[in-house]
Amino acid sequence: MSKDLRNQASAAASQMGFSSLQEAVRVFMTKIARGAMEVSFQEPVKLSPRAVRRYEKMIQEMEQGKNTYVARDVDDLMRQLNGDTLPRKIS
Repeated sequence: MSKDLRNQASAAASQMGFSSLQEAVRVFMTKIARGAMEVSFQEPVKLSPRAVRRYEKMIQEMEQGKNTYVARDVDDLMRQLNGDTLPRKIS
């Protein structure tokens, strides 16, 4: 294995939350041995610039408490989801 490939894999494993490349390989091999691994290769979804702006705006509004609601209990949540009552805004 080339040093460049190992470094790239190590960085990717770290981004995925593994403490090391060795841990990622161990988890992968354990799952294969148990028959609990499905492998698929897909290109990651790339958002359009418009979608990126939309999601950034949504995150900003959530952080500011805009368009964010609270439910007192499960029944209140279900009423809000079903449109039976107006949701209570977070103050």
